[in-house]
Amino acid sequence: MAKTIHHRATRADVAKEAGTSVAVVSYVVNNGPRPVAPATRERVLAAIKRTGYRPNSVARALASGTTKTYGLVVPNIGNAFIASLAHELQQQALANDMVMLLGDAGDSRKRELQLINNLLSQQVNGLFYISVDRHPYIDVLQSSGTPFVMLDRVDPGLPVSVIRVDERAASHQVTAHLLSHGYQEVGIICGPAEMLNTQDRLRGWRDALAEYGVEERPEWIFHTPYTRDGGYQAAQQMMQGATRPRALFTSNEAQAIGCIRALSEHGLRVPDQLALVCFNGTDQSAYHVPSLTTVRQPVRKMAETAIKMLAAWKGEETLSEFSHHLELGESCGCKSGK
Repeated sequence: MAKTIHHRATRADVAKEAGTSVAVVSYVVNNGPRPVAPATRERVLAAIKRTGYRPNSVARALASGTTKTYGLVVPNIGNAFIASLAHELQQQALANDMVMLLGDAGDSRKRELQLINNLLSQQVNGLFYISVDRHPYIDVLQSSGTPFVMLDRVDPGLPVSVIRVDERAASHQVTAHLLSHGYQEVGIICGPAEMLNTQDRLRGWRDALAEYGVEERPEWIFHTPYTRDGGYQAAQQMMQGATRPRALFTSNEAQAIGCIRALSEHGLRVPDQLALVCFNGTDQSAYHVPSLTTVRQPVRKMAETAIKMLAAWKGEETLSEFSHHLELGESCGCKSGK
């Protein structure tokens, strides 16, 4: 009867249990480099199961030259869009026999850099990255020689691989749909002014206003974090103003939800008293009351492409741009999302 092993099982334990040498156990675990007779292989596999032996992934990585892991650094996993993208990346990584290590920066630049350095020290095979303020630590990544793909807008002058949608065009489309209802007093709740994607979304809003001949009102431009609380506080600020718009473009789903909460506290119904559309909707948008009219990004296709880009990495910079799509809800004034 086999003895119970209370310490972490080693290859020596497996070899003793199977009645073979440690070298033979290594050949079975690593599937080579030398062949092992089928009967002997079965004895080793049975011994591995009985002892609870787990191969040392670090040692195997040193031997094979790959850790079979990717790193993912994001600003805040609490953001529903980022969470949906992270989920798809995880699924695609697993489908390609890779493990994804998540780094949540918690909206901190300092923590973001710490996470990058930690993941690089883990010898990840590649890194997916969305920077907290869209001003990423490109020099750190490039000096490491680790393949990486940016998952959001960065300075076009940077020699990096990027997947993205045209956020200016997407913001223009959803704002234009809002304006198609005939609203003439239209504001925007957008992200922090220094962020590149804020600037793109603001430009798209302005493009739509110019197209429809609607006057831009600077007092109806509200910069706030991309969070529910950010949208809530911006709406509260708007309600304190001398005037308020009849319609709003909120530049992400979380802001839209926070904004609607604040409006309800003031007795304003969406879209009856104030119509609203947003950017970066997720599956949650359709289940909100009212359902949100939003622009969505094709996160599954983006994740599939990002994984392929790292798998085929040869050092050249690659840009992969995806089409967004407008999803109609009730928040803009459309009846039952039609």
